[in-house]
Amino acid sequence: MPDFAFEDRLTGCIAGVDEAGRGPWAGPVVAGAVVFLSREVDRFLLDNLDDSKKLTAKKREMLYEKMFEAKEKGQLLIGIGQAQAQEIDTINILQATFLAMRRAVMNLGKRPDYAIIDGNQTPKDFPCRNITLVKGDARSYSVAAASIVAKVFRDRMMQKLALQYPYYGFEKNAGYGTKAHIEGLKAHGIIEGIHRKSYRPIQEFLQKAA
Repeated sequence: MPDFAFEDRLTGCIAGVDEAGRGPWAGPVVAGAVVFLSREVDRFLLDNLDDSKKLTAKKREMLYEKMFEAKEKGQLLIGIGQAQAQEIDTINILQATFLAMRRAVMNLGKRPDYAIIDGNQTPKDFPCRNITLVKGDARSYSVAAASIVAKVFRDRMMQKLALQYPYYGFEKNAGYGTKAHIEGLKAHGIIEGIHRKSYRPIQEFLQKAA
């Protein structure tokens, strides 16, 4: 379970940073950044923070709402950043992920002194000093919070896209390559600006459709 041990090794304002959506064939990659200004937050929040992938959708939604309530109380800073499909296609998914992370930190409203970034790869030209932490979303409260923010924000975005483009199952698959998504591609083709043309399954589909 996560705790504040890694935050306590650093000094100043510490942000946790994580992303959601590197694997899907469609939609943006989204990063979250979270700073705990106070640790006197709702006990439910700290007791349930964990890697977003280990939580049910209902639990993630509850924690997401709790975090924004804490933000309104001045207990948290929350930043969200995105990189769109066109950016992913232009600079590749890794660099687009780093771009989304930089944008998330810049959207915190305050420049942190350090960022704890989930994973083992350090972005270049980051807005603040940073460390990487493998499986950080299961080890650091700040990173776990950032992972939930990124995941829920992106899932909600894909649900909205599903209303506009109801043929791909985005409300359930969040842009991953499920059977419903593949059937939507066969029947309706790709969505310009939404599908990631640099991804091999989309490239293969475009070649077959040509």
